[in-house]
Amino acid sequence: MPATTRKTLAVLVLIPVVVALALWAFAWPAARIAPRDLPIGVAGPATATAPLEQRLADRDGAFDVHRYESEAAAREAIQDRVVYGAVVVTPQGPELLTASAASPVVAGLLREAVTAQVPAGTPLTVTDVVPAPAGDPRGSAFGAGLFPLVLAGAAAGIVVTVLGLRGARAAGTLLGAAALAGLTGAALAHSWLGVLAGDWWAEAGVLGLTVLAIGSAIAGLAALIGRAGIGVGALLMILLGNPFSGVASAPELLPAPVGVLGQWLPPGAGGSALRSVAFFDGAGAGTALLVLGAWAAAGLAAVLVGGARSRAATGASTPAPAPEPAPVG
Repeated sequence: MPATTRKTLAVLVLIPVVVALALWAFAWPAARIAPRDLPIGVAGPATATAPLEQRLADRDGAFDVHRYESEAAAREAIQDRVVYGAVVVTPQGPELLTASAASPVVAGLLREAVTAQVPAGTPLTVTDVVPAPAGDPRGSAFGAGLFPLVLAGAAAGIVVTVLGLRGARAAGTLLGAAALAGLTGAALAHSWLGVLAGDWWAEAGVLGLTVLAIGSAIAGLAALIGRAGIGVGALLMILLGNPFSGVASAPELLPAPVGVLGQWLPPGAGGSALRSVAFFDGAGAGTALLVLGAWAAAGLAAVLVGGARSRAATGASTPAPAPEPAPVG
């Protein structure tokens, strides 16, 4: 079979496979959004809350119900990102506490679910404990902001590899690019658009660390296994990490095990950490920051190891200089 025919057949087979994989990664989780062990609180006297707790717990694993003695405890749990919301049973009727900053999608879902659980005709008071910022009340800009971060990190890793930067020079370039990306992102998202509402420098740090984790992972893979590492890294970060992140909804709304897997990849961990520092004073950011730090450290270590290995190979392939002839006489 001629080489041109083989190449044509390869393209004809590869394109449908890529389309199918992309649709599976992006469309399937979005089409299957539903609560799966979504943490929600119930507060009030045990005798009054027991029927509601039971109805929520019976919804086929949709909710992970946490019991609180008072409204104050439930509010604290929401602010600490332990639960997404809570139902407080009072003599005046039930009150739903939400946190649209944690996820506007979840806040709306909880309103619908709790309304369906209370007796017909019972008024439901809804209080947004941690509201989304006025500049992004529906959270759409926050969700859309993840993809540019992923692209920036991927671009940094690819450019460093294509330009042939190795070792400490490559690591320094990745660190500098990530720092500048974090500062630029905070300036645009916080100072200009008003999408973020936390500490400016903490937000810049999380943005930069996310870019560094993605970029160093791709550059590190390329340093260890060659240009194929770019494809592997792009597959992990763009094709899987971005749609599995749950940033536009919540990890607990994605099908299993997608939601859990997404939080162990830099895009998902970066989105969770940024939400924590932007709206919850850093509460709940610990695990996500550890994930980002681990990816960044492993990627930079791989870049340094690959650079050292390349220098060793270059030195071994360089012929030793011929010995000078001995003087005559």
